[in-house]
Amino acid sequence: MPKIKTHSGAKKRFKKTGTGKIVRAHAYKSHKLNSALKSAKRKRNLRKTTVIDRTNEAKVARLIPYK
Repeated sequence: MPKIKTHSGAKKRFKKTGTGKIVRAHAYKSHKLNSALKSAKRKRNLRKTTVIDRTNEAKVARLIPYK
């Protein structure tokens, strides 16, 4: 059986935890960060990672088979 190629974009965006969950970074953290648009609390929460949704788990796991 041949090896499966890892998706280059996915390997940069997702990580697997010790328990096998897949984590991702939050979106909307790259621009328009002034206080008139996004509060400090909102920006602080965007820094944290979050577990991907259950509905996308199988699709993403297929993209990062060896992670």
